[in-house]
Amino acid sequence: MEQIKEFVTAVIESENIVFFGGAGVSTESGIPDFRSVDGLYNQEYDYPPETILSHSFYMAKTEEFYRFYRNKMLCLDAKPNKVHQVLAKLEKAGKLKAVVTQNIDGLHQAAGSKKVLELHGSVHRNYCRRCGKLFDARYILDAKGVPRCDECGGEIKPDVVLYEEGLDQKILDEAVYFISHADMLIIGGTSLAVYPAAGLVQYFRGNKLALINKSATPMDKNADILIQAGLGEAFGQIEIDA
Repeated sequence: MEQIKEFVTAVIESENIVFFGGAGVSTESGIPDFRSVDGLYNQEYDYPPETILSHSFYMAKTEEFYRFYRNKMLCLDAKPNKVHQVLAKLEKAGKLKAVVTQNIDGLHQAAGSKKVLELHGSVHRNYCRRCGKLFDARYILDAKGVPRCDECGGEIKPDVVLYEEGLDQKILDEAVYFISHADMLIIGGTSLAVYPAAGLVQYFRGNKLALINKSATPMDKNADILIQAGLGEAFGQIEIDA
């Protein structure tokens, strides 16, 4: 595919790359996405997933929230795939400056990436709402019902951004900085439908905008390189020593 060759050449020639990724980055690790035909939004539950994953639902029906959260959001056996691994190598080689991710699975860090800006938080950080003690994802997965702090008995909440909650301003500002200073922005595995995260790509002022997604996005017409395929197909062609 000609566009993939062009993409690989651009990556090799660029020295200041930022990657902006969504659920499509992790689907090849076996983590279901939200909006594809077989994604979470098209499965049957008592409530739609976007309702369950809202702040008001969490507060009102915490046990029901956790039943869904443990079943569908805690994919702790998932391993980094080719995309995560190549991005980590590009960072080690000094070419990639930051990963900006909408994912909460921690797979970029598991692959070795250091500069990861998690717009929507992480399943690996959980805190007691009463005393602030931190807990890992395994503690949440193994708990029964609503997880409680082993010190004060307080309710534990995942450090993930639920619907109706605001994003961390410091992380947003940092993402804007890296995107606005990049010479190449790679957008991958996201429909660019979730705001304010999707709005960050408007800050890009560099030379090469590469967009890799299986379905069309609102930014397709702005892309210098447009690849409508799985991310693994494109990233699998990048060979880098690091």
